[in-house]
Formats: sequence, structure tokens, C-alpha cells
Amino acid sequence: MDPERFADLVGEALDELPAELLRAMDNVVVLVEPRHPEDPELLGLYEGIALTERTSDYGGVLPDRITLYRDALVDACADDDELRDEVAITVVHEIAHHFGIDEATLHRLGWG
Repeated sequence: MDPERFADLVGEALDELPAELLRAMDNVVVLVEPRHPEDPELLGLYEGIALTERTSDYGGVLPDRITLYRDALVDACADDDELRDEVAITVVHEIAHHFGIDEATLHRLGWG
């Protein structure tokens, strides 16, 4: 898939999030890379300090990173509709980590 079209899918997924959720996000960027260098099947990754773990000492740090792995997502999907859905699920999954929601909880809620 064309990188620009994939970026559009990510933008669409972010646009579908509730405004309250977007306003609550703090010091985080969403990036797209072709693949994770050590785990080529990984769809997305959150790196940073979750909002629930930040203390009064938090400040002056680089933004948290949510990375979506384009080629892995494309490979995991049979068609564009499935890809659109998987991008949206992955965006929600990684943003949930930004809010301190762990893997077990995400799986229990159906976002794993």
C-alpha cells in the first residue's frame, strides 16, 4: 500500500476517536514505520510513560511514541476494508497503553 494512503488510514482512525479522549492525550506522537526491526510481525508499539504513571516530576521529556508498522499491518490483512479496521484497532490499542491500560485488560475488553 502506498505510504500516503496508509497515513490517511491512520488519520481517519484518529479522527474517529472521541474528542474528549484526544484532549486527554498528553505529550504523545503517532508515527508510521515500515516494520519493527526486531519483531517484523508487530503491528504497533507504545513507548513512553503512561499518563497513570506520571508524577509531579514529569516534565521536559521527549513525547511518548505510538508507532504503527505499515508493512506488518498490510501483511496481516486480506483487503483494504480489513486493513482499515485493523489500523483503527491498533490505534485504539496503543492509545490505551498511553492511558495506562495493560495487555490483559485490552484482551479482556476485545482490543487485544
